Amino acid sequence: MKTFRDLLRDYRFALAFGVVCLLIAFSVLSLFSPYDPTRWGQVPRDLRPSTQHWLGTDSNGQDVFWNATFAVRNSLIIAVIAGIVSRIIAVIVGMVAGYRGGAWDRVLMFLSDSLLVIPLFLIIVMMAMLIRASLNLVTLGLLLAFFGWAWDARLIRSQILSLRERDFTQTAILCGTGTFRLVINEYMPYTMPLIFSTLINNMAWAIGLEITLAILGLLDMSIPTLGTMLYWAINYQAILLGRWWWVMTPITLSIMLFIALYWLSVSMSEYLDPRTRVQRVGAG
Repeated sequence: MKTFRDLLRDYRFALAFGVVCLLIAFSVLSLFSPYDPTRWGQVPRDLRPSTQHWLGTDSNGQDVFWNATFAVRNSLIIAVIAGIVSRIIAVIVGMVAGYRGGAWDRVLMFLSDSLLVIPLFLIIVMMAMLIRASLNLVTLGLLLAFFGWAWDARLIRSQILSLRERDFTQTAILCGTGTFRLVINEYMPYTMPLIFSTLINNMAWAIGLEITLAILGLLDMSIPTLGTMLYWAINYQAILLGRWWWVMTPITLSIMLFIALYWLSVSMSEYLDPRTRVQRVGAG
């Protein structure tokens, strides 16, 4: 809680946190939608924004406002699955490699480096093409998680290598503290801010890839996401036909989400930087 209060003093973190909470609340509205997001022709097509349809309707006969609530919810679900699963992998790999060292370190870092040097985007596109028939929110999140842990595992490993050399580690070992308790009780508090920071970065990366894959037509287009909304808007030439409300809704929501996640990541990264923290203390 003290860390969270310290972060809230940064206006970027406070503003970004508020925007993320607003988008989450917006996505919760999908639970009260009067329309089925997978069905077309439920409302008149191509209506401009009005009191009846706040953000107008699209060429598929769907209400843009309610469709957007599902799109934000589904994009966040993909990002959360990708972020949490990849954090689990990154934490396990980074901590084991950093603490155990030796052969464990060499093998795990070989796997990590292998993922870092291959062209991930092309590999993900090919994998999406192969499993397109079964590519739903969960499988897409897991696919992105599988390829999204390598760099962050290296960051966590470097943190553990530093912590392993500190005096409290030797004291804990001499007192008979087991490896699991040492990692959970001593190392985890130091690495949690780094884990959260990389989680936010990975979520933004996952949302960006989801939008890219959708625009390429590699996802299930019946499932509303920010990417599939953009796909249909581009497919029906919404910009050329002047249906700005249709194309601007997913673009605006995506920009808000990316900027909010970026500011959260930057403010947390600066908080983790000892030099920045010393400057803040000195200024205080």
